[in-house]
Amino acid sequence: MKVLVTGHHGYIGSVTAPLLAAAGHDVTGLDTFFYRGCDLTPGAEIPTLVRDVRDVTPEHLRGYEAIVHLAALSNDPLGDIDPELTYEINFHATVSLARAAKEAGVSRFVFASSCSMYGASEDEHVTEDAPLKPLTAYAESKVRSEDALAELADDDFSPVSMRNATAYGASPRLRLDIVLNNLVGWAFTTGAVRILSDGTPWRPLVHIEDISRATAALLEAPRDTIHGEAFNVGDAEENYQVRELAEIVRDVVPDSTVEFGGSSDPDPRSYRVDFGKLQRVLPGFQTVRRARDGAEELHAAYRDAGLTFDDFDGSRFTRLKRLQELRGEGKLGPDLRWRE
Repeated sequence: MKVLVTGHHGYIGSVTAPLLAAAGHDVTGLDTFFYRGCDLTPGAEIPTLVRDVRDVTPEHLRGYEAIVHLAALSNDPLGDIDPELTYEINFHATVSLARAAKEAGVSRFVFASSCSMYGASEDEHVTEDAPLKPLTAYAESKVRSEDALAELADDDFSPVSMRNATAYGASPRLRLDIVLNNLVGWAFTTGAVRILSDGTPWRPLVHIEDISRATAALLEAPRDTIHGEAFNVGDAEENYQVRELAEIVRDVVPDSTVEFGGSSDPDPRSYRVDFGKLQRVLPGFQTVRRARDGAEELHAAYRDAGLTFDDFDGSRFTRLKRLQELRGEGKLGPDLRWRE
């Protein structure tokens, strides 16, 4: 299958695009390269279209059979720059891309959505039918995008939404602004597993390799099993309270201790997720990685790369800091478009 992966140079895309290529797909990446030079390790070479996702036209997409859409401002703190930018890039550009894909004859559109749209839920384990309670611009952008994609679905255009749990794991384009990666980073560089809440919020986690494998499975699934559907991507065993993750990290990183470094108030974002639908529809797919595996992998990756506290605390692996740095240097405009 000829596949375009947007955001292929990002944290997840750096793992997903090579995995799809190794599975036999003809893969091209599309990226604006905000994070060029921010590598932890060398990434695989993928044929690339250098372009802002906001500027993609049908002419760029002709000949592709599927799009995996990962490109986005990728977490809640990035919404602090300007919530409207999050809506512009994560929502409006997603709809524009999908319309261009439909016009170009692309038949499958795999959208990287998020479990964060569940926001705060008191339900035991939320399913895809649960009320959506987005608490941030990022989560709201995913809700709006899913709604718009559903309206575009027809006999010739099949969108499917992956409501990914919180990702973790080593990647050539590492992120240290997501919970498990961050906790291991604190422990490795300072000896303290630092929790910035009271540790009680629940988070579903999923390894980036499992996200990538789920992407491949949804690309290859029969159309009538995935058309217009949304799937929680993760595993029931991977619902954790933040303090449980901290204890895992403490056990993995030698001589580290847990400390509460911020407010003792609970984070309002707390939810446990049910992943049964994905297992029912794709019985051949199951996740294979667990948080302890990820903590061990991350610890080894940080050790091998010689990660320092300056690396951890700097802009190289933190998306918000990197974009603020590029804007401060005048390389990006207020609209996050390149000036050079």
